[in-house]
Amino acid sequence: MDIRYASHPNEVKQFDTERLQAEFQINSLFSPNEIKLVYSHVDRFIIGGVLPITGALQLQADKKEMAADYFLERREIGIINVGGRGTITVDGTVYNMDSKDCIYIGLGAKDITFASDNAAEPSKFYFNSTPAHQTYPTVKVAISEATPTHLGSINTSNERTIYKYIHTGGVKSCQLVMGMTLLKPGNMWNTMPSHTHNRRSEVYFYFDMPEDAVVFHMMGEPQQTRHVVMRNEQAVISPSWSIHSGVGTNNYTFIWGMAGENQMFDDMDAVAMKDLK
Repeated sequence: MDIRYASHPNEVKQFDTERLQAEFQINSLFSPNEIKLVYSHVDRFIIGGVLPITGALQLQADKKEMAADYFLERREIGIINVGGRGTITVDGTVYNMDSKDCIYIGLGAKDITFASDNAAEPSKFYFNSTPAHQTYPTVKVAISEATPTHLGSINTSNERTIYKYIHTGGVKSCQLVMGMTLLKPGNMWNTMPSHTHNRRSEVYFYFDMPEDAVVFHMMGEPQQTRHVVMRNEQAVISPSWSIHSGVGTNNYTFIWGMAGENQMFDDMDAVAMKDLK
């Protein structure tokens, strides 16, 4: 398990490109027949990627870092499939997962395994996990069942569709909020005008990008902005004090996951364009 520590914004002002990447960017989440985990001390997020090819993979606790007998002993998890069709089995119940389907698994589930239907087109399961204080039921939401919200305009290069999966008006959780945003062709900007939300942190995972495409992910305090160059299937950790916007060389899709003391999707502190530096 890769460990990332929290950073003070005054310290981040001094970071060069390599240090920004080391602290905030997760550049490799999928390795054949492995479960890769990153533990962030920012709201105690665990960010993970699962790439099962030749057989099923079981999610297990890192006993040294988590001090738990099983992964969801004190946690909840949201998982979205960004690859081929596969299955997730939760304590003996099998859930079929098509591309962009989501599943929430609550506190106390013990046996969680991942498998691909076709090794030639394997599943890629991306997940966020956060601490939990009570059990909510396991719920799968297909993308066809999620209610899309259409926002933005081609005039501002941010016409997009937002799918909310785990939130106060959808699948219930203790603190995890999770969803996905798809930019339409010809659109490159996300989350601009930007905002912060001191009551929760966020993780972005960018995917559905051509090999030669990049997203310039904007971060930092509004008056001390920095950027991290993101490529396909990379994630970036966004502390509560940081903006989290991006512009790509073409359209892309990203998964957003949030954790903290407030689950309200619209709980944000807007940053006026004139105040960005």
